[in-house]
Amino acid sequence: MRLTAVQNDRAAGVLLATAAGDALGAGYEFTYPAADAKIDMIGGGLGPFAPGEWTDDTSMALAIAEISATGADIGRGAGLDAVAAQFRHWYGTDPKDIGNQTRAVLRAAGTTATAMQARARSLPGRTGGNGSLMRTAPVGLAYLEDAERCLAAAHEISTLTHADEQASEACRVWSFAVRHAVLHGTFDGVRVSLRHLSPPAAQRWAALLDEAETATNARVFDKNGWVVHALQAAWWAITHARADGPGHLQEALELAVRAGNDTDTVAAIAGGLLGARWGASAVPARWRRMLHGWPGYRSRDLVRLGLHTAWGGSDDDRGWPTAPEVDYSRYRTDRRATHPHDEGVVLGGAELLRAPGFDAVVSLCRVGPAPHAAEHVEFWMVDADHSRNQHLVFTIDDAARTVRALRGEGKTVAVHCVEGVSRTPSVAARYSMLLGRDPGDVLRVMPWAEPRPALWWAATEGRPAACT
Repeated sequence: MRLTAVQNDRAAGVLLATAAGDALGAGYEFTYPAADAKIDMIGGGLGPFAPGEWTDDTSMALAIAEISATGADIGRGAGLDAVAAQFRHWYGTDPKDIGNQTRAVLRAAGTTATAMQARARSLPGRTGGNGSLMRTAPVGLAYLEDAERCLAAAHEISTLTHADEQASEACRVWSFAVRHAVLHGTFDGVRVSLRHLSPPAAQRWAALLDEAETATNARVFDKNGWVVHALQAAWWAITHARADGPGHLQEALELAVRAGNDTDTVAAIAGGLLGARWGASAVPARWRRMLHGWPGYRSRDLVRLGLHTAWGGSDDDRGWPTAPEVDYSRYRTDRRATHPHDEGVVLGGAELLRAPGFDAVVSLCRVGPAPHAAEHVEFWMVDADHSRNQHLVFTIDDAARTVRALRGEGKTVAVHCVEGVSRTPSVAARYSMLLGRDPGDVLRVMPWAEPRPALWWAATEGRPAACT
């Protein structure tokens, strides 16, 4: 399926926001943060985890995404066996944290999906934990072209470790909702998914969603280690945060953590759907700079896996996001100028990405993963108007605030797009405004600049819904 620029942003946001919610909640697991407590990526928790490090919630989602990103059909046959094998591989790395039910399956499961499902069915007692729901978001990405296959795969992958029917139903609801959000940019898929359940199950889940939407406090879903309460707590957070723009993602994830108890899992579940709705461009750069975890990944790796899953394992026509460097040879990429209000910030084209002498590089265009010495912070921004950018004001403001944060850390910073003509001067102008200076001075030092009107307006007049 060929996706629009905005749909690609949303696809890229699924795993990224899953990990952001997970890492945000990790330090609060099995606690109940006070209403006025600041929620941040503090680390700690059961791992203990470093600040910004994701837990088993994201790691298991990535185990699925590693297979789906190859274009494999993860819902059956060899693809499902590969997912099962990847679960076993992850388990063999002695993870810092793992759910009891998942551990009981993986420590004794055979090497195939069928054997793993049989082991899951053999477990005695309650088997409706939240461990399959927490990892289901990439399933929605893998079947953007086929809703029925999405639902079937969600069931099969859930039953690798969780034989409980409610766990399967929850995974089907959430995977369908993620798929719908990427395609349509709404949360309506949560309710639409119920049409694909049996009438009794649809009626039961409709009542459970109603309960989540009308609850005044998430503590009524306190047993959120159980899959039903976990979904309700995540939906409570999404529906009770202010949905007035991309800031909804951050506010909803903080609410998911405030729900308490299994904080990382509830926030990871919410994050998958929030990322599908709002996109990678809505995940604050301050969080993205911190994110890391198994198997040695950072934020850009989550974007890559998300896009490859949505694109059936392929790159775009420039080889992105796999090619070490994106070919911009037909563009003028060598322009550079010093920011008029901060000599520690240099502005220009793509050649700045590999230029020596900088402690940090802020990229406003697609670039490859070829390593370089400086810290690298990327922003999802298309050189176009609002029709191809979900959150121009938010993204430009976030980029400018990131420049300010990097400078506050004492770092010299290069800011670039492809030619330094439109995106770079716009972010530079926003940075000037944060410094209380005239943004028009940027055009004086960059005489070649011709910012698109929508970008310049977003930089100089727009007001973001939330600032980080």
